[in-house]
Amino acid sequence: MGEKVFMQGNQAMAESAIRAGCKLFFGYPITPSSEIPEYYAKAMRERPEENIVFIQAETEIAAFNMVAGAVAAGHRAMTATSGPGFSLGQETLSYMAAADLPAVVVEVMRAGPADGEILAAQGDYFQAVKGGGHGDYNNLVLAPYSVQELCEMIQESFVLAEKYHNPVIVLSDATIAKMRESVELPGYTQVPVPAEQYNALRGCGDSEPHKIITCGNGPVQWGRFNERLQEKFRRIRENEARYAAQNLEDADIILVAYGSMARVCESAMRMAREEGIRVGMIRPITLWPFPEKAFAGITGKKFLVCELSAGQMVEDVKLSVEDKRDVTFFGRLGGSTPSPKEIMEQIRKLR
Repeated sequence: MGEKVFMQGNQAMAESAIRAGCKLFFGYPITPSSEIPEYYAKAMRERPEENIVFIQAETEIAAFNMVAGAVAAGHRAMTATSGPGFSLGQETLSYMAAADLPAVVVEVMRAGPADGEILAAQGDYFQAVKGGGHGDYNNLVLAPYSVQELCEMIQESFVLAEKYHNPVIVLSDATIAKMRESVELPGYTQVPVPAEQYNALRGCGDSEPHKIITCGNGPVQWGRFNERLQEKFRRIRENEARYAAQNLEDADIILVAYGSMARVCESAMRMAREEGIRVGMIRPITLWPFPEKAFAGITGKKFLVCELSAGQMVEDVKLSVEDKRDVTFFGRLGGSTPSPKEIMEQIRKLR
């Protein structure tokens, strides 16, 4: 790892992406993600020796398609946006998943629906995890809950994207993006570049021509094409589901939360233990694939799923536990975040 600094989440993530070898950023400013393109723009101006390129697209649609073009040419590239812009990029995400393009997209969630509010929320879970575009496809979705994890996961996202030839979404939220924390920035050489750029366009000079095609030639051919994609998604589900667990051994109640909400729940868990209530916690780190194995074999316990939404991840939790009647949901809408004391009130109701 590199030097330790005190840095804002968005800015630290942008610096980490540059150090991962992502020198191409295409984006359209939208709060609360705007510090990421701003950081790239400043770095391009002040660090010409690093060959950083930032292009402000005319729309989010254009930015997503610029990323698709760059990675199709064999480069590391990314964009960052928030809910309304993420909606506009769904068609391109579907295309990139079908085309085996290793793109990275950061989505800093804010309250919706529609234009909504620029405060932290988690109402884009369905859109990121279930696939907001058309067809049968999946994107890997990573959910950081600290500035340090933002730095680490943005670098890991390039590794995963290039390993599976698939888009990766880093699903942040306004709280984590805007907060400042002590963070150890990674070095410049920790993310290896693949020896061969899989599925990159080629044909210049003496190289054998290669095109990227995502349209079918009849049901037999297109069926086989989709079956190959599903095999890729199966491998991701088997190998990449990740989570963090605390105090599960003696817990009577298990909190389930991700992102900034997980930080609130950690504090509530400690408060509950001080009060003599045995509370544990599961924090999904990958939202897709969802870490079903975290819930395997857990019986006779109550689950409290806490989200900054009307209840979206709670559906995946109910699918993962043995008895969905053991699952209770607590949510908050509009961009306000509950305090640990409010989570404690919900915990006491389950005793």
